[in-house]
Order: sequence, then C-alpha cells, then structure tokens
Amino acid sequence: MRRENVRMNENEVSGSIGIGAMIVFIALILVAAVASAVIIQTGEKLQQNAQQTGDDTQREIGGKITINSAYIEDGTTMRLYFESAPGSGTLTTTNIAWQVACTNQDTNGNGVAGDSADDGYQFTAGAFDDGDDTDVAQVGDTFTMDDPENDAPAAAPGNRQATIAPGSAYVIDIVVDGGVGGGDDCTFSEVGINGEITLWIHVEGGGSTYEVILISDTSPGSLLI
Repeated sequence: MRRENVRMNENEVSGSIGIGAMIVFIALILVAAVASAVIIQTGEKLQQNAQQTGDDTQREIGGKITINSAYIEDGTTMRLYFESAPGSGTLTTTNIAWQVACTNQDTNGNGVAGDSADDGYQFTAGAFDDGDDTDVAQVGDTFTMDDPENDAPAAAPGNRQATIAPGSAYVIDIVVDGGVGGGDDCTFSEVGINGEITLWIHVEGGGSTYEVILISDTSPGSLLI
C-alpha cells in the first residue's frame, strides 16, 4: 500500500512537471508568433519607407533645373542660362516657376533707405513661359541658346520653347521688378552692391533649385552666377 502511494505521488509529480513544461512550451510558441508578426510588420514598413524614399529621390532627380550662369541684362532684368539636370526627362516650361526675393530699403530709388512704406522684404515670381505672345521682347519666355536675343513680334515668336529637352541649353530673361506696386521690387541698383537676391526655381512634380546671388556690380553685363 505504501509503495502504491509512493508510486502515485511520483506519477503526480511527473504529471505536474509535464503540464508545466507544456504550458511553458505553449507560451514560447505564442511569444515566437507575436515576435514574428512584429518583425514581419516592421520589415514591411521599412520596405514601404524605402520605396517611398526611392520614389521621392527619383522624382527629385528626374525633374530639376541646373543654373549654368546669370548676368544683369539691365536694371530690372536678369538673364539666366540653364539646362535640365542630369537624369531629367523633357520638362514643360509652363510647369517651371521661378521666385525672386530680396531686402530692398530704397524701393523708390531716391537713395534714402527706409523712407517708403514699401521698403523691406520684396518678392516676385513667374513661370518659364508667361503665356503672353504679345510682348515684343518676349521677356519671361524660354529660348534656346542659339537665339538669346530673340525679339520677334507676336506673329513670329521665333524659337520660344514650350519644353526643355535633356542635353540642351536655354536662356530666359527674368524681371526682378514686378512693377505692380510695393513688395515686389528687387531692382539691382536699389538692392545695391553686396546686397543679396535669392532665386528659387521649382519644377512641378520634380525638384527645386536654390541660389543666393551676391551683387558685386550693378552694371549691365555684370556676372551674377
């Protein structure tokens, strides 16, 4: 009888150990399953982020303007020579915008700083194709380098470009004086020697180009970039 009781106790202990081991085993399986789910979810998230980053980078590289040089055409006009950045496809000029900003403390041009309510931060903008064929000088339109002085009348706009092709060089005249009131006057002589003009070029669905222009000479023909 005593032996049978001992044997039963041993069986109970063994059974308890087995049940405990099974519980631990099941718990480990559950932990592994949860960990696997977290790892898989994290991996998918990282893959999505990497894909998004790659798409953004491709879009940034695939549509951008490279500035080759720029100089002062006259007191209110900057002549900009440019091309599409390497890797860019064909760009539409109406989808390319420029912005010019500066600090002008002499917007009325009288040589006295701060005497006008319009003095201070100035901003003006436009497109690489202003859509206006009536302006004889074609300021605000894009041309190929072989005809930078095009001044054909509206009936014969010359080689005014609607697209920017990879590998070709172009020119555009940008008017830095908006001419429609205060807040848009970055005239070179008024910004002055050692003054700065900030130029942005944005391609819709693509990248942006940023350039800070330091004015060292306000004379026509002076190099800006």
